[in-house]
Amino acid sequence: MQFLAMLQDASASTGSSPIMTIIMFGLIFVIFYFFIIRPQNKKQKETEKMIAALKKGDKVVTIGGIHGTVVTTKEATVVVKVDDGTKIEFSRSAIASVVVDKKEEEKLAKKNAKEKDKAKQVEDKTDKAEAPVADADNNTEKTSSEESK
Repeated sequence: MQFLAMLQDASASTGSSPIMTIIMFGLIFVIFYFFIIRPQNKKQKETEKMIAALKKGDKVVTIGGIHGTVVTTKEATVVVKVDDGTKIEFSRSAIASVVVDKKEEEKLAKKNAKEKDKAKQVEDKTDKAEAPVADADNNTEKTSSEESK
């Protein structure tokens, strides 16, 4: 009995309120979310996207460390050519990464840059076509597409 009384006195003397305890638990949860849960979810989404985008000719590495080239893809599996006459069928989830050559990566970057430039040029042309034009007779503004009608 005396021991329980001492414990109660000790807890009462610290003066920590239940609000501070709740705040500390909330702070720990926020830290776990931003440093553990969120990055893991991002990585999982990237992996799922990579697996869904597998196609014939991709160079891949499996979770077991086997390097090869994708020969065929099926709904749940991938056939990987490891050597001239050797083909192995893996589950899609066994693919750890897709290997991208630096030359191919540069080509993709240039292609993406060209596509962005073309899209920007088309966007600029449409903006110019929709520019307001002053109508001298009515003192009103019309767009060039309305003017051509």
